[in-house]
Amino acid sequence: MSNSPSAKDSATTNAASSPRPEDEKLPARLLLVYGLQHILTMYAGAVAPALVIGAAAGLANDPAAMGILVSGALLVAGFATLMQTVGHRRVGAQMPIVVACSFVPVSAITSLAAGQDGENLPVAFGASLAAGVFALALTPFFGQLIRFFPPIVTGTIITVIGVSLMPVAARWIMDGGARTLEDGSTVPAAPLANLGLAGLTLGVIVLGSRVLPGIWGRLSILLGLVVGTLVAVPLGMADFSRVGEADIVFDPTSLFYFGAPRFEVAAVVTMCVIMLVVLTEGASHIIAVGEITGSKVDAKRISAGLRADVSGSIIGPVFSATPTSSFAQNIGLLALTKVRSRYVVATGAGILVALGMFPVLGGAMAAIPTPVLGGAGLVLFGSVAASGVKTLAKVDFTNNLNLVLVAASVGVAVIPLAYPTFYAFLPESVELVAHSGIIGAAVVAIVLNVCFNVIGRGSSAAPAEIDAEEIGSAGPGEAKYTDQAREAYRDGGAEPLDKPRA
Repeated sequence: MSNSPSAKDSATTNAASSPRPEDEKLPARLLLVYGLQHILTMYAGAVAPALVIGAAAGLANDPAAMGILVSGALLVAGFATLMQTVGHRRVGAQMPIVVACSFVPVSAITSLAAGQDGENLPVAFGASLAAGVFALALTPFFGQLIRFFPPIVTGTIITVIGVSLMPVAARWIMDGGARTLEDGSTVPAAPLANLGLAGLTLGVIVLGSRVLPGIWGRLSILLGLVVGTLVAVPLGMADFSRVGEADIVFDPTSLFYFGAPRFEVAAVVTMCVIMLVVLTEGASHIIAVGEITGSKVDAKRISAGLRADVSGSIIGPVFSATPTSSFAQNIGLLALTKVRSRYVVATGAGILVALGMFPVLGGAMAAIPTPVLGGAGLVLFGSVAASGVKTLAKVDFTNNLNLVLVAASVGVAVIPLAYPTFYAFLPESVELVAHSGIIGAAVVAIVLNVCFNVIGRGSSAAPAEIDAEEIGSAGPGEAKYTDQAREAYRDGGAEPLDKPRA
């Protein structure tokens, strides 16, 4: 898209009279074009959680059910984004922020939903609903809680989330493949054809990210999925024969498609802890957008924005969707294009709702071969871990015990990945919580941060800074902070954020 001064002057007809930068009004044609650009930037990331969770729930070969999951993710993203951009002053920051299904809870939800024919999805949706209500209750007070989630904690948790998702990508690539040993036993293994297809997909994504300019480079994951699927068709590894089973237009009777939400204590506790990370991520994104747009951001506006962020967790189960959060990719797009109007993103939200009204599109995506998804998953899940490492890179590891904090947290998280039966002697409800490496890492990181960095020091370590250039490279699930975040939440949030940076 053009960013020349002349193009911008012709597009921003009311800029001079707008009381806030984000209230800028653009011609309808530019609202549509810029809004579509936002959707293209985040589309692959928005539907990927639905594909991951659907496969874990045993729905990979059910295009109709997968179509419901994808459509639900798009519809809820559209509704939540509308609340964020044009919502009431108490629900929605009224800023150009895209909200969609978050990658942060995916690992936990796949564990909760694992089974056949989506039988356990109601448990996952029940936990999401309860955690959404929990997060909503925390929004007025989150300025006081955020001190317990400095970069040393969020960076560690996000890194663990990415690592925990890697077995999912490996299972996709294997796609049920096994090798027979000399003694007649079999072991899971990836057939050469699967490895080749996953490698091709990964190669296209990496090459596209390197050579394609601007927004097209951001669509490299979508390009990799398309190329990998096209190659799989003549090899007989892709089957689109059942796509027609999905509804062409969204059917209102498909609400609560997988049944009413079920509430299990261990699952709810797991999701509540994860929602603390989602809230931290959302607060940092709102502050970052305020810095980019030059708009005033205070504690009340952050709380209103967080209410819109977690709204998807509450309404999501109705449409078979998972918890939502703001997308860092679109914050990068704001920095690149300098188009600050919230009505652009609101137009994009309308596009999301329109796409969600056609489940057949989700059914087509569900027919993508799992080795292709596995190749893309290596990048998607790896980017989550890389985001955590990038956050940790801003932490001071000299003359303190932060290295011990990270080491202990990651060590606890890796145990259930290395030995899935490690906690088998515990009661079933306790085992479910203990088996989540994310929960273990979060508890250890928070407790050790309080012991090492809070007690006796007056406050926790200051949040790391973020540069405008870095926002453009933010990956899914990445929590970042600005200079303003440090000012807003230092000493427990006593000093409100009342003016943008110069």
